[in-house]
Amino acid sequence: MRLVLLVFLVLSCSSPAEVRVFAAASLTDALTEIAAAWEKNGGQRVVFNFGSSATLARQIDAGAPADLFLSADEMKMDWLAGRKRIVPATRVSLLSNALVIVVPLDAKAVITGIHDLQSFRTIAIGEPSTVPAGIYARQHLERASLWHSLEPKMIPTDNVRAALYAVEGGNADAAIVYATDARASRRVRVAHVIADGPAISYPAAVTADAGNAGGARRFLDYLRSGAAGVIFRRHGFVVNG
Repeated sequence: MRLVLLVFLVLSCSSPAEVRVFAAASLTDALTEIAAAWEKNGGQRVVFNFGSSATLARQIDAGAPADLFLSADEMKMDWLAGRKRIVPATRVSLLSNALVIVVPLDAKAVITGIHDLQSFRTIAIGEPSTVPAGIYARQHLERASLWHSLEPKMIPTDNVRAALYAVEGGNADAAIVYATDARASRRVRVAHVIADGPAISYPAAVTADAGNAGGARRFLDYLRSGAAGVIFRRHGFVVNG
């Protein structure tokens, strides 16, 4: 509740001329670059609130002032849709991603498959009950009949970026993160790409209580443009449709 109140205090002070965007932490680098290009070309100022999709969805449901929501999975958007907190006609699956296993840059570990995770002492993932990257990771490990044996090694984090930082800081031997997060770090390397992992979709939608619905729709249109697509791809995302 304290976090929700903080978001209210910070974002409620923003101007109606601003577009308030709540977005999954894994989108931080790409969206920051896209917003800079958008503003440079005359678009309204974009104010971001980055975090776990689950946390952001709860904040929106509690009434936090958001104009546009970008989630790292469809379930959080489904939940908000069921509570009539988004405009269904604006919903679109914007991007796709993939899961990878990262280790410290100087680590000698060789991973040929997901089963090699059993050799690690600690593995960081997003909180597997709420954070999309963690949910995806758990689903994949369950399909491989590995979750129960690996669960004691897991270090759950508040969002996928925190899992990446755990490896960067030496607090975990490995992490399961998005491919795009791995590209953003110079202190880790990708030891294995989970090619047969779950389908990962990033939906976006204008919120039902948007104070700047017009600005949110225009920015969403820009996110679907060729110019934004170039930036998304450079950050490792797959642009849908």
